[in-house]
Order: sequence, then C-alpha cells, then structure tokens
Amino acid sequence: MKNKSDKLIIVPAYNEQGNIERVIADIRENAPGWDYIIVNDCSTDDTLEVCRRNHFKYLNFPVNLGIGGAVQAGYRYAFYHGYSYAVQFDGDGQHNAAYIPELFRTMEKTKASMVIGSRFIQNEGFQSSKLRRVGIRYFTWLIKLLTKVTVTDPTSGFRLVNKRLMKEFVDDYPKDYPEPESTVAAIERNYTVYELPVVMNERLSGKSSISLGKSAYYMIKVSFAIIIAKIKN
Repeated sequence: MKNKSDKLIIVPAYNEQGNIERVIADIRENAPGWDYIIVNDCSTDDTLEVCRRNHFKYLNFPVNLGIGGAVQAGYRYAFYHGYSYAVQFDGDGQHNAAYIPELFRTMEKTKASMVIGSRFIQNEGFQSSKLRRVGIRYFTWLIKLLTKVTVTDPTSGFRLVNKRLMKEFVDDYPKDYPEPESTVAAIERNYTVYELPVVMNERLSGKSSISLGKSAYYMIKVSFAIIIAKIKN
C-alpha cells in the first residue's frame, strides 16, 4: 500500500496509557499531511489496548528495547516503507505537534539533515527539573568541546531527520539515552544539525524512565558514549 505521505512521525511509547490518546489527537489536528506510527515498547500498562481500541497505527514489541531500540525500530519502519523524513515525537505529551510543520520548513530552508526542537533558545514553557538542566548544560558544554558545535538542547527527543541521516540511524543507533550520542555522530559524519526554539509541556500522566537515582549513571555513561562517538566517526 502506498503511503499517504513521505513524512512520518515516530512515537515511542512505554507505559503511556494516560497520554497516548492526547498525543495522537494533537498529531491529527496540528500535523496534517504527516503519517504516524506508535512504537509500543513492551508496555506493562494498557498502552497496547488503548492503541487497539482506537485503531491507532502501531508496532508492538514483546520485549523492551529501550528508547534507543524503539526509536531505531521507527527509523527502520520509515526507511523501508519509503518515507523521506521522520520526526521523533515522544508519547508522553511533552511535545507539541504544531511545531512539526515548522521543523520541516526549517529543514527545507537551512538544508540541515537534523532539526532539533530546543527548549533553551527562548527558555519558554516547561524547562525540566533543575538537576536535569544542569545535566543538559553539561552535555552542551561537552559536545561543544568535542565538535565545536553548540547544541542547546542535546537531550531533546523532538527531532526531525532527512532520509540520508535516517539511513545512518537504520544501520547504527545508540540504545540507551541516544539523543546526545546520535547528535555527535551526525555532526562527526558531516551532517548539518540545526535547532529551532519550541515550547514543551510537563508530563501530565505517568513518570519518566530516568529517575533521580539514574542521573549520575546517565551522565557518566553518556559522556563516555559521546567521546566514543567522536573517536569512531
């Protein structure tokens, strides 16, 4: 069957029964001309049942892949189904679909291969917790040190890629906390990365997979991953 569009929204979802209906309603209302696919990453709540009941388009995995594996599955779906553009759009309701057409217009205008929706250009809307903001500033500093490129929101999961970069991610994509590492990989492979100011929302239901106790582990692990991405690319 031919796709309705050449542009796909990838919605990774783990235990998002309280959010996923609002997320898809937002996409349908504010991102006309875009297809979507939910990647249900072995949710233990009723996310799958909500998708089935509403006849949403989804992939369902019987084992948990983690955010990197779920997003890569979405990229593979997009690439092998002939989409030219794919945007990652979290299933927790923090992103606003009204910015998706603007991400695409920005990509067309700048010819960038990746356009990231950043909370920290205009500092409007939900800014995350104080601890996480410290971590984000650290990763901005580390990426600038290694690549000479400033990325104000390197942990943002709201990002659009074109088909050339999508192909790279089909073959090789970080499995844990992938956003900073994949950004460095793209920059080191000479892809242009651009940021667009966006407003994000606070999660209304459920909880983040990154707890306070995981924060130190996250920073250490991702730091090493970013350095390795710099070296190998």
